[in-house]
Amino acid sequence: MTGRRAGSTSTSSRRRGAPLPRAKKRFGQHFLSDRNILDRIVSAAEVRAGDSVLEVGPGRGALTQALADRGARVAAFEVDRDLVPLLRAQFAEHERVHIVEADVLDRAPSELLALGRISAPYAVVANLPYNIAAPVLRMFLEGDVRPVRLVVMLQLEVAEAIVAKPGKMGLLSVATQVYGETSMVMRVPAGAFSPPPKVESAVVRIDVAPAPRVDAPVETFFRIVRAGFGNPRKQLRNSLSFGLHVKQEVVDDVMRTAGVDVTLRPQVLSLEDWAAITRAWIARPQ
Repeated sequence: MTGRRAGSTSTSSRRRGAPLPRAKKRFGQHFLSDRNILDRIVSAAEVRAGDSVLEVGPGRGALTQALADRGARVAAFEVDRDLVPLLRAQFAEHERVHIVEADVLDRAPSELLALGRISAPYAVVANLPYNIAAPVLRMFLEGDVRPVRLVVMLQLEVAEAIVAKPGKMGLLSVATQVYGETSMVMRVPAGAFSPPPKVESAVVRIDVAPAPRVDAPVETFFRIVRAGFGNPRKQLRNSLSFGLHVKQEVVDDVMRTAGVDVTLRPQVLSLEDWAAITRAWIARPQ
């Protein structure tokens, strides 16, 4: 993800000659300030006046400003302590914007909402750094208070994995799509950022479902899926046998009951295929 920090400093700060904060490599910062892209992100999130929005990594505040311009109530979480006072000064007159110095991965979503002075229903809108994208998505999708949608900037490769269809699916595809409908909003070239990242980026939207979208116990479902993708180049007979610590004959019986070809590779399976395997696994003779 191309930087937890999206944004630009305020006009008043530039007028006073205040230096722009430099991007910090350890935080994966790549600042985004292209107004057209920012507007498309906010539009994709369907943000309206009075909506609650949780932003991960406001950076220089450009996305925060775009959200505030739509009248949203924004809780912006920034881990870079050098940026926090600049952001608080920039949004001092915005009653609907609350800047919180915190790492979102340290708390549950319900705690983040309380700290940010917003409440559910809420949306997550963010320009995520590559190194924390997967855990951030997992935290919100599996959390105690899930958002209605997420619209996030990610590394293009990760974004494509999230929206992949059967035939190209991976563990991340399944783990995301279990919790909601995914769609690609747009690709974003490296030149839209300062400094430009070495890879392309993309914005994805996840419309979160009220409950997991599989008819199977989620914990067992993910145990099966992780085993299946343990070696994605192998047939399911081999990967499931190894990952579940059972003989291939057991896997053959389970897959026969599930109605899934045991010689397939995991990337071609749909959510319902995995759910059928899970149900068959649970029902197998012990």
